[in-house]
Amino acid sequence: MGWFDHTRKGGRYEHSSFPPVNDLLKKTGQKSGADAVWEGRLSWKNMPLRTDATRREVTALDANAAYLAAFKTHLPIGQLTHDTSGTHDPKRAGIHLITPPAWDHADLPSPLGDRRKTGDVWITEPTLRLMQRCARDGLCEAPVIRESWTSGATENVLEKLRRTLALVRREAIEQGDEVTTEYLKAAYSKFISTMGESTYNREIRRPDWMHILRSQAFANLWLKAHRAHKAGLTVVEVTGTDELHVVGDWRQLWDEGRDLSEMKPKHTYTLGGSDQ
Repeated sequence: MGWFDHTRKGGRYEHSSFPPVNDLLKKTGQKSGADAVWEGRLSWKNMPLRTDATRREVTALDANAAYLAAFKTHLPIGQLTHDTSGTHDPKRAGIHLITPPAWDHADLPSPLGDRRKTGDVWITEPTLRLMQRCARDGLCEAPVIRESWTSGATENVLEKLRRTLALVRREAIEQGDEVTTEYLKAAYSKFISTMGESTYNREIRRPDWMHILRSQAFANLWLKAHRAHKAGLTVVEVTGTDELHVVGDWRQLWDEGRDLSEMKPKHTYTLGGSDQ
């Protein structure tokens, strides 16, 4: 939080650290810790491919610093206000109750993530924008917005912090300083996980930011999967914030490395064939 406050000095936008918490963002129970918002978490496997006897070499890729990359997202600045117009204002951000469209692609995960329930669902800004992008690309119909809770928004709230941490992380990697690298990872991950209703962070209470940042990480991974698919690679698995399994030459899309724009291979394995 100290780093965040330092990078906000002289910032163009003043954000609220303790706006009233919308009931939709309050936990429903101490044990579950769940509220009404769906983050679009990915947990997808290409099941038709796994029953295919054709032999394929799969590379499991890891997206670097997924939560740090998610700092580049539209965050609401002030208190969320209610809107029932059913329209989306790109200058605002928050949470939205939508009727999701059908997803009819067996070779790509739904941008809504691993949601088993049907019907209307509360989602965050990154998930809505991702689904709208899918609609523009002809992959599905546009989601129908039923109501929203939003505030004026900007992508710049965490931008200086993101750039600073990315620079320090890059320097630490170049110097082989794994202690600093792991410390930074723990710091920005804890920053996100405690900015909601947490007793460990008493300097900010923005559960809407927490959900939006997590959703942006899932959306970023989905975009990587879609990029691989468009380039002719076969997408085998997309999981969490950083795991993408593909068949094909992934190096045509990403350089190998640990920078935010790069991907690193974790391991390879074989699908299909006589030994499966």
